[in-house]
Amino acid sequence: MLRFLARRIRYSLLVLAGVITVVFFLFNVLPGDPARLTMGQRSDLASVENARREMNLDKPLATRYFLYLNDISPIGYHKRDSADKAKYSYVTLLPLGNHALGLKAPYLGRSYNTKREVNAVLTEALPGTIILALAAMIIATICGILLGIVAALKKDTWLDTSSIAASVAGVSMPSFFAGLVIAYFFGYVLHSYTGLNMTGSLWEYDAITGSHLALKNLILPAVALGIRPLAIITQLTRSALLDVLSQDYIRTAYAKGLSTTKVVFRHALPNALNPVVTAISGWLAELLAGSFFVEYIFGWKGVGKITVDALDKFDFPLVMGSVLLTAFIFIIVNLVTDMLYGWLDPRVRLQ
Repeated sequence: MLRFLARRIRYSLLVLAGVITVVFFLFNVLPGDPARLTMGQRSDLASVENARREMNLDKPLATRYFLYLNDISPIGYHKRDSADKAKYSYVTLLPLGNHALGLKAPYLGRSYNTKREVNAVLTEALPGTIILALAAMIIATICGILLGIVAALKKDTWLDTSSIAASVAGVSMPSFFAGLVIAYFFGYVLHSYTGLNMTGSLWEYDAITGSHLALKNLILPAVALGIRPLAIITQLTRSALLDVLSQDYIRTAYAKGLSTTKVVFRHALPNALNPVVTAISGWLAELLAGSFFVEYIFGWKGVGKITVDALDKFDFPLVMGSVLLTAFIFIIVNLVTDMLYGWLDPRVRLQ
């Protein structure tokens, strides 16, 4: 098991290194002067040149790449002075003269627009994305499995046909289109009946009561985000359950006089959920990695919305940090899923 774990961690680190390299070189060949974007279009030439030196833009591309790796690595090589201490907040592991090898949080730079550290901006936005993704997956998992069970038990009836048609429509409908339709009808046209808003975040501010929790703002974006995984889970549950229900031990269970509920939920469903668990873990990783358009449409404060806003304002450090964060989340979720498979099924470890 330890060898399997070490191999999966090695593969994950290689994937993360590839993402870091692609992100760095992609954003460093884009047009525009980061120093000018940081200082503003009306800044004098001397201020822009100072900003270029501070951002290491006066150095060769290869040097900037290694400096970037040093910044985002949890272990970095930094000066032992007050400036680097304040910038990186590292803990010295090994003194090396005027420099030191230190343990720190990855430093992703500062936003061009707000001048805040990217780490702080992403830390504020991440809980909103996590809550939205979990809510969407809970809706998709519960409704998808129940619809899949109904479709399998009522095979070749109108319930089965309707569920298949609805799932195909759900898979074919992009999340941003579903978001626009849901926001318009339930947040605008039917607002007087639903009481739901077109836009809103988890926390709302009122001049009288101050900040308060607004869970109703979670309903529409969670439904819009959960439509596609719901459709996939419905199809997988139906097909897997139909395959299991045709096995000999299921017929034996029926012959013993067990009820349909016991046969389905105690004997058939647990053996049919392997592909469903795979789909759930994959979709959860994708939703946690950033539901960009849905967050933007509903004005939900999360990683996706701030990334779209940063792209609109050419805020490259914030976009780069967001991409790295989403890639890291995706890799971690898939690594945990691989570990669970390796623990549950020894054949996975052998392969």
